[in-house]
Amino acid sequence: MARITKNRKLALEKIGQDKIFTLEAASKLVKEITSTKFDASVDIDVRLGVDPRKANQMVRGVVSLPHGTGKEVRVLALVTPDKVQEATEAGADYVGLDDYLEKIKGGWADVDVIITMPPIMGKLGPLGRFLGPRGLMPNPKSGTVTMEVGKAVKEIKQGKIDFKVDKYGIVHTSVGKVSFEPEKIVDNAKEFVNTIVKLKPTAAKGTYIKSIYLSSTMSPGIQVDPKSAQD
Repeated sequence: MARITKNRKLALEKIGQDKIFTLEAASKLVKEITSTKFDASVDIDVRLGVDPRKANQMVRGVVSLPHGTGKEVRVLALVTPDKVQEATEAGADYVGLDDYLEKIKGGWADVDVIITMPPIMGKLGPLGRFLGPRGLMPNPKSGTVTMEVGKAVKEIKQGKIDFKVDKYGIVHTSVGKVSFEPEKIVDNAKEFVNTIVKLKPTAAKGTYIKSIYLSSTMSPGIQVDPKSAQD
């Protein structure tokens, strides 16, 4: 049986058993119970009353977090020569086309987001089996397939994220870092939850948001009152 560390035991004592916190209280508590030596991410998990196996109950979207995620997002822009300067000036970490396609074919995937243009999607198609499982396949719905390459790069760099409900009916993402002020964590979490509420499928019946948990890297989850996470 795994031994509970002193820090985790203290964290569990602060959280308490079966206790539900407001988002504001949870955002303060998650900072208190985090004992990592690095600036841990603050994550949110929202369990939805949907059946992801049914196409009409799929929940997927994008959201721009007011204060960003605190993470350095590495962006690859696969563009034609006339868009290279635009992508570079917008802050893309890697810009090019055929040379990067060859690198990806060789197994390279050392980026967080790939942005490309509609005319290039044909070249990316054969790489779908490699990029898809890694969450790197560009998608028009997430704004990563566009002719407005510079705008897309800037939005991603500033905190725009793509999310999708998993097979268990849970949507999760990072809403900041432990170094963030509690108010910024609250703002980001509310923006995320409110976006999910707006995307409620008409086919979803009963309680839509079943539970919300806030946690940091390696910390226990803190249950949040869903009403406190919505405007």
